[in-house]
Amino acid sequence: MEWTSLNDLRESYLKFFESKGCLRHKSYPLVPQNDKSLLLIVAGMAPLKPYFTGQEVPPRVRMTTCQKCIRTGDIENVGKTARHGTYFEMLGNFSFGDYFKKEAIAWAWEYVTEVLKLPLDRLHVSVYEDDDEAEKIWHEEIGVPMDHIVRMGKEDNFWEAGTDGPCGPCSEIYFDRGEKYGCGKPDCKVGCDCDRFMEFWNLVFTQFERHEDGTYTPLAQKNIDTGMGLERLAALMQGVDSIFDVDTVKAIRDHICKIAGCEYGAEYKKDVSIRVITDHIRAVTFLASDGVLPSNEGRGYVMRRLLRRAVRHGKLLGINGLFLKDLVKTVVDCNKCEYNELEEKFDYIVKVLTTEEQNFNSTIDRGMKILDEYIEKLQAEGKTMLDGESCFKLSDTYGFPLDLTREILEEKGLSADEEGYAVCMEKQRETARGARESQGYMGAEETVFHKIDKNVSTKFTGYDKTEDTGVISYLANDEDLIENAGVEDVVYIVPDQTCFYAESGGQSGDTGVVETATGKAEVLDTQKAVGGKFALKVKVTEGALTVGQKITFKVDKAKRLATMRNHSCAHLLQAALRTVLGDHVHQAGQLVDSQRLRFDFSHFEAMTNEEKAKVEALVNKYIFDALDITMEEMPIAEAQKLGAMALFGEKYGETVRVVTMGDKADAASIEFCGGTHLNNTSKIGLFKIISENSVASGVRRIEAVTGTGVLELLNSNIDTINKASETLKLNNPAELVARCGAVMQEIKGLEKERDSLETAMANMRAKSVLENAVDVNGVSVATAQLTNVKPDVLRKMADELKAANDNVLVIMTTVNGDKGNIVAACGKEAVAKGAHAGKIAGKIAALTNGKGGGRPDSAMAGVGDIALIGAALEKAAEVAGEFIK
Repeated sequence: MEWTSLNDLRESYLKFFESKGCLRHKSYPLVPQNDKSLLLIVAGMAPLKPYFTGQEVPPRVRMTTCQKCIRTGDIENVGKTARHGTYFEMLGNFSFGDYFKKEAIAWAWEYVTEVLKLPLDRLHVSVYEDDDEAEKIWHEEIGVPMDHIVRMGKEDNFWEAGTDGPCGPCSEIYFDRGEKYGCGKPDCKVGCDCDRFMEFWNLVFTQFERHEDGTYTPLAQKNIDTGMGLERLAALMQGVDSIFDVDTVKAIRDHICKIAGCEYGAEYKKDVSIRVITDHIRAVTFLASDGVLPSNEGRGYVMRRLLRRAVRHGKLLGINGLFLKDLVKTVVDCNKCEYNELEEKFDYIVKVLTTEEQNFNSTIDRGMKILDEYIEKLQAEGKTMLDGESCFKLSDTYGFPLDLTREILEEKGLSADEEGYAVCMEKQRETARGARESQGYMGAEETVFHKIDKNVSTKFTGYDKTEDTGVISYLANDEDLIENAGVEDVVYIVPDQTCFYAESGGQSGDTGVVETATGKAEVLDTQKAVGGKFALKVKVTEGALTVGQKITFKVDKAKRLATMRNHSCAHLLQAALRTVLGDHVHQAGQLVDSQRLRFDFSHFEAMTNEEKAKVEALVNKYIFDALDITMEEMPIAEAQKLGAMALFGEKYGETVRVVTMGDKADAASIEFCGGTHLNNTSKIGLFKIISENSVASGVRRIEAVTGTGVLELLNSNIDTINKASETLKLNNPAELVARCGAVMQEIKGLEKERDSLETAMANMRAKSVLENAVDVNGVSVATAQLTNVKPDVLRKMADELKAANDNVLVIMTTVNGDKGNIVAACGKEAVAKGAHAGKIAGKIAALTNGKGGGRPDSAMAGVGDIALIGAALEKAAEVAGEFIK
C-alpha cells in the first residue's frame, strides 16, 4: 500500500469532489455560528445545518469540506487508549436536494478504489437492514460481492437526532486490516468489536422525516451527508496502528518525547501522558486560532480543561518550565498548508497558551496547599476518604485533576470519594445543559421569519445613500405573518431592498422613518433575520401599512454619521493597539452606535497610562492625516493576500468586503468588514479613551468617544471641575489639584490624630482588662468586649498585654458597624502550658458562625453573627481549658 501524507490525502479528497461539481469550502471555525445547541463544531455537517433544514439557501447544492472538529465526550479516555482523541478533521461531501444514493455510493467507491487504490478484496460495506435500495446499488451497480455486504440494525446504520426531524439510513465502508488485528473468533466479521475491520467512511442518506409519534414519512428534499475521519484514513493508508502514528500527529508526539527525554512505546504510563499532550496541544492550538480563550464556562472551560490536562501530563513526564509554546510551532508547521490562519496568528496563539500555562502553574501550587490542608484534617479526624465535594472543588476551582488528587491521597494511605465526585460533576453538567436555550431541530432557533420563503432576501443599498425606495415584501408581528398594520402597532417590515443598515459585526442597526401612500412609521431598530432578510422594527404613527406597498426609507442621517465615526475609528483603534501592544491583539467583540465606541480585544494585562496615551495619540494622528477610506468587494483569497484582518470565528463567503484606510501599500488599517464607514478619517474629528478594563480572562475593553462625543465629554469634565472648585470654595479652577492635595494631607493628619486618641483610649481600657482575668489551669485568661475599635488597634492592645504578662491569654472582641473581630494573644508561659491563640480564636469565632486563626502567640478571626459575641465570650475560659493543661 502506498504511503500517503495526511495533507496529501486531504487535498486529494477535496479535489476529487470538486471534480464532481461540489463547491470546495474551507473549514468553518470551531465556534458555531447561530447554533446555540453546540459549544463547538463536532461534525462536518454541523456548520451546514441551515442548508439541510432548508432554512437557508446553500452557496451550491453540492459541497465538500474538511472540517475541524472537537469532541470531548470521552476526554477521560484520551491517552489511555490509542483510539481516543478530542481534535480531528472530518472529510465530507454533501448534497442539499441534488444527488443521492446512487452518486454518493459510486463516488465513494471510485475514490477508495481508483484514487486511494485500496485492494478490492479487503473492502467491505454495511447497509441498514431495511435498505434494499442501497444494497442493490452496491451489489448490482458497483459490483461488491454479497459476502462483502452486511446488513445492520438501527443502532449501527440509521442516523437520527432527537425525537423528530430529518433522518435516514447509513452505509459504511470498512477495511480488513488482517487477521493479526482480529479477535480469532470463527465468526469475526464486519461489526465485530475487535480491531480487524476498520470503518472509515460513513454515508448518511437523509430521506425521512421522523415525527414525535415515532412514525416516518419521506422527505421532499433528500440530502446526502457523508463523512470520513481524516486521521483515521491516514492511519489506514500509512499502515500504522493509530492516529498517534500518523505523520503530522507523530511529529508532535516525537517533539514531546524530545522535550521530556523519553521514548514512546517504552512505558505505558508515559505513553498515556504523551498521547494526552499530543491530542490536547492540537485541540487548544486550533481553538486559540478561532478566538476561544480559556475561562470557567462554556467553550472556554473546554479549552482550559484540555490545556491544563496537557500541562499536568507534562509534569508527570518530568518536564519543567513552560513547554506548550515549543509544541505550538510543530502543530502550526504540520497544518499551515491548509490552515494558514495558524501561521498568521502564531504569536497570538503562543501568548494565549503560555499565559494560561503560567497561571495554571501558580494555580496547581495553590491546589497542593489546599489538598495538604484536607489531608491534615482527614488525619486529625481519623478518616481515610476525602469527600467528593472537596475532590470536585480541587478540580473545578483549582484545576487539580481527580487522578492527581487520587494519586497523592494514595501515597498517604488515603482514598478519594469518586462516586461523590461524579455526583458533583453531573450536577455541573445539568446546570450547563439547563443554561442552553431551548432550540428547534438541529439547534436552529425558530422565529416568525422562518415562515418566509427561504429564497427571499433583502438587498442592502445603504453603503452610499440614506434615502431609498422599495417594496414591503412581508409584514410580521412576533408570532405570525400579517397583511397590514395600523396606528400604534409595533411590527416588522421585511422589504425587497432598503438603505437601513441591519445590526451586524458590532454596528448597531439604523433608525429613522418610513412612509407609504397610506401610512407612516418610526423605525425603532433594524436587525438581520434568517437567510439574508432585513427586519425593520417599526411603530406605525399614521394611517396603515400593507404588504406589497411601495415604501420610502429615510435613515436618521445624524445618528448614521455618528455611528460611522465610531465604526471607522474602531478600525483605527485596533491598528493602534497592535502597534503599541503587539500583534497578539485581535478584536474579541465590539459595539459601535451613535453614542460611543466599545472595543474588546485580546490582551493579558491592564494597559498602562503610557500605553493608553500612545494609542490615543496614534489614533488621532491617523485622523489628522486625513486618510482616504475605501471599500471594495473581492475574492476572499485576494483579500488575504492584501493582509486584511478577519474577525475570529466569523463565517465568510467566497466574496468579502474589505475596508482600507490609507494607501494599500502602507495602509493604517485593512479589515474584512460589511459595515458602513466614512470616506476619510478626518471626518472622525477627535478620539478620546474613556476607560480601559478587563471583561474576561485575556480580554480587555476600551470605551471611547469620537467627534461631538469628545466635545460632550470635555464639557462634562469641565462642569465637574467647576462644581468641585465651588465645593472647595476656589475662585480659580487651576488651583483645584493643589487644593485637593492639601485637603488630603489635612485628612491624613486628622486620621492620625484620631488613631492616636483611639490607641490611648484603648490602652486605658486594656489596663482594666486584666483586673477581671480568671485562672485556667495556672494561666490568667482575660476577656473584653469593645466597640468602634479598629481591628489593628485591637491587635496592638492584645500584643502589648501579652508582652507585659508572660502568663496571660487575652481574648478581645470589637464591633465596627455590622462587622466584628476577635483577637487572641498568648504570653510565652501561656504558650508553654498549651495555650494556642490561633486555635482558641478560631473556636470562639465558630461559636458566632465565623472563622479565622493564626499563630500560637497571636491570632485574629472574623465574627459571623455579632449578636452571638457575648455568649461566645462567656465560653472563652471553657474553650481555653481545652488547650491549657
